[in-house]
Amino acid sequence: MEFAYRFRLNPTPAQRDRLAWTLDTCRQVYNHFLHRMNRNDDISSSFSEQNRLPDLKQWWTDLQQVNSKVLQKVVDRLYTARSNLKKKKDKGHDVGKLKWKGNGYYHSFEYNQSGFELKKTSGRDRLYLNKIGNVPVVAHRELPDDATMKGVVVKRETTGRWYASLQLETNESAPPKPDEPENVVGIDVGILKYAHDTDGHAVGSVDLSAEEERLEHEQRVLSRKEHGSNNHREQQQKVARRYADIKRKRRDFLHKLSTWYAKTYDLVAVEKLDAKGLLELPSNSHNRASAAWATFRKLLKWKCEREGTHFVAVEPAGTTKECARCGVSTDKPLWVREHSCPACGFEADRDENAAWNVLQRGLDKLNIGTGSAESTPAETVVPTATAFQLVAANHVAETGSPTLKREPSGER
Repeated sequence: MEFAYRFRLNPTPAQRDRLAWTLDTCRQVYNHFLHRMNRNDDISSSFSEQNRLPDLKQWWTDLQQVNSKVLQKVVDRLYTARSNLKKKKDKGHDVGKLKWKGNGYYHSFEYNQSGFELKKTSGRDRLYLNKIGNVPVVAHRELPDDATMKGVVVKRETTGRWYASLQLETNESAPPKPDEPENVVGIDVGILKYAHDTDGHAVGSVDLSAEEERLEHEQRVLSRKEHGSNNHREQQQKVARRYADIKRKRRDFLHKLSTWYAKTYDLVAVEKLDAKGLLELPSNSHNRASAAWATFRKLLKWKCEREGTHFVAVEPAGTTKECARCGVSTDKPLWVREHSCPACGFEADRDENAAWNVLQRGLDKLNIGTGSAESTPAETVVPTATAFQLVAANHVAETGSPTLKREPSGER
């Protein structure tokens, strides 16, 4: 199994300068080989270009101060990017060309195979990087005993902070997915309620209002600084830190929620939303972007693979309109939050009805449980709206499970 741990680096001032110099040198090497690529169409792979690096070091002597594997990965990254563009073009996408990397637009470099080691001595962790030294690192979690480090990616964020992503590999494999999953769930995502599933769990969106207010303040201060001045650059870093706060809080929420679903259920079905298309709609695009539905689906997918859980993404069209019990489609404006079927009389929360449709489409797509009364919401397992009343659910507890409150309808 392959995975990565991301640790914060705390380099000394001298090491910080060395890291920045190495990063800028890698940027120049990238631009050098990009220039060669654009002038020589007959270059088909990165292997021949990597063989030019020893001769290149003879006249570009600064390259001798950079680990050879790091330089090889710079060239490999360039040709991997070209290959990815070609694949998109072959699929009919309108793609451009690889761009020259200006100062500040190259953010990471990579070690592989050798030149790195995580040292844990006397409670002070250090990451050895060849040609740079032993850099203090905040290794906030222990590496698995059988894990092997295959590589390290060193990255400078826009905040100016340095991070290292350790690429690890273990002999363990993901547990097998059950042939007949019993504990299944469908999830409908939204904005007011971030997730509403078929078990009645409703999780509200994470509250980022305080972080967004601080961001707006720092942006107003930035607008009054003289562009290009030292004060302007310092304020840019403050704005970047506010963005990082929002990103960190949002990803923490998404990680906890996706982990809980992946570990709790045997099968998880979600909507395959077109996030890019939704952002192009004329209103509410800010809240749609903040929801990060595509990120949630991506995290949930690989965590389900890790836990041995079935994951299926289904088309969302019609999940809100269709009745989960009889399949009759009924138009409902956004302000109508309850589903009431005129054909069969089934009543439920609007999002819960959509979640049941998502689950049924997921089961049909995987050809699992079709025709079974235990997995067919139309017959037995779809609860009615009078079964319970959701009172409050707006966060994820520190334990990683959604905070839920139910109240029986008879007590209201």
